[in-house]
Amino acid sequence: MLRTATLGSPAAPARHAVESPYAWWRLAVSLLLMTIGGSGMYSVTVVLPAIQAEFGIDRAAASLPYTLTMIGFGLGGVLMGRMADRFGVLVPVAVGGVALGAGFIAAGLAPGMWTFGLAQGLLIGLLGTSATFAPLVSDTSQWFDRRRGTALAICMSGNYVAGAIWPPVMQHFIDAAGWRHTYIGIGVFCLLSILPLALFLRPRPPLAVAAPAPSPEAAAAAASGTSRPMGLSPATAQALLCVAGVACCVAMSMPQVHIVAYCTDLGFGAARGAEMLAVMLGMGVISRLVSGWISDRIGGLKTLLLGSVLQGVALLMFLPFDGLVSLYLVSAMFGLFQGGIVPSYALIVRQHFSPAEAGARVGTVLMATLFGMALGGWMSGAVFDLTGSYRAAFLNGIAWNALNLSIVLFLLHRVHVLARRRAA
Repeated sequence: MLRTATLGSPAAPARHAVESPYAWWRLAVSLLLMTIGGSGMYSVTVVLPAIQAEFGIDRAAASLPYTLTMIGFGLGGVLMGRMADRFGVLVPVAVGGVALGAGFIAAGLAPGMWTFGLAQGLLIGLLGTSATFAPLVSDTSQWFDRRRGTALAICMSGNYVAGAIWPPVMQHFIDAAGWRHTYIGIGVFCLLSILPLALFLRPRPPLAVAAPAPSPEAAAAAASGTSRPMGLSPATAQALLCVAGVACCVAMSMPQVHIVAYCTDLGFGAARGAEMLAVMLGMGVISRLVSGWISDRIGGLKTLLLGSVLQGVALLMFLPFDGLVSLYLVSAMFGLFQGGIVPSYALIVRQHFSPAEAGARVGTVLMATLFGMALGGWMSGAVFDLTGSYRAAFLNGIAWNALNLSIVLFLLHRVHVLARRRAA
C-alpha cells in the first residue's frame, strides 16, 4: 500500500512508515511522556485532604483545584491539538514540559488556596498535562491503521499508568517531607525528563491510506463519507460525542477523585485511599489494553457501549460495600470495567471524521471528557457537603452514566441504519 506525504512535508522514508518499527518505538516514547505528564492530573487528588486542612476549607472548595485543573486540561487539549496539527507534536510537548515544571513549583510555593488553584488550572492543566494527552493521542492515531485501536489503547494507558504510579509515590513523599516539597520535586523531575524525550517525536506522521474497515461501524462510516459522520452533520455528531464524554466522565470521576477522601472519612486513612486509587488505575491499564484489542474487532462505538454498561455496574457496587477489603475489590473492578471508555472516543473520531482534522477533533472530544471529570469532581464534593455522605454522590454518578449509555445507543442505531441502507 502506498504511503503518501506527511502533513506539509515530503514523503516519509520507509523507516518512518505507518506501523513500522519506528512507529512502535515512537508509541513507547508517547506512553512514557503521557505517564510523566499524567502527574498533573492525579497529584491534586492525593493532596486534597492536606490542602483542605492547611487552608481551612470545606470539601467542595478543596475539590475546586481539581476542577480548575481538568477545565484547563480540557481547553488545553484543543489548543495543543491545533498546535500539533500545525507544527507537529514536538512543539506542544516541549511547551508542556516547561509549563508542568513551572506549575508544580509555583503550586508548591503557593501562599493561599487561590494561588494554588490558579497554578493547577493554568500551568499544570491548560499548558502542562494537556500537552501530553490529546496531541499524543492524535499523533499515535496517524502512525497506525490496522492496529489503530490497540495503539491508541497503549498510548492512553499512560494516563492510567500515571494513576497507578504517582498516588502512592506522592503519598510516600508527602508523609516524609510534606506536600509542598513533594510538588517542587515533581516539578523539577518533569523539567528534566519531558524535554529530552520530546526530541524523539521530531518526524511528522505519514498521511496513511486507511486499511479496509474490519467492522460494520467503519464500513458505514466509509459508505456515508466523512462529510456525514454516522449520518449526521459533523457538528451534531461531535456535539453528541461531547455530551456523551461529559456524562461518562462525571460518573467516572466520583471514585477517582474522592476515593482518598472517602477512605479518610471511613477511618481507613489517606494512605489506604491512595493505594485503592493506584489499584483502580492499575487495573485501568489492563482494561485499556484489552479494550484496544476488542475495538480493533468490533469498532469504537460498540467498545464504548460495553465500557459504559460495565462502568454502571461497578458504580452500583460502591453502594452496598464500604469495608476495607471490599473497597479494594470494588476499586479494582471499577478500574477494570471503565478503562477502555475514553480511548474509544479517539477511535470513533478517527473512524468517522477526516484525518486532516484529527488533532482538533480528538482534542475537542477529549476536552469534553475532561470537563466531565472536572464537573464530576466538584459536584461529588458539593453533594457530600449537602448530604454529609458519599452515597448520594454515587447515585448522581450512576444517573450521568445512564445518560452516556442512551447517547451511545442512539449513535449505534444511526450506524446500523446506514449499514442497512448500504446493504440494500
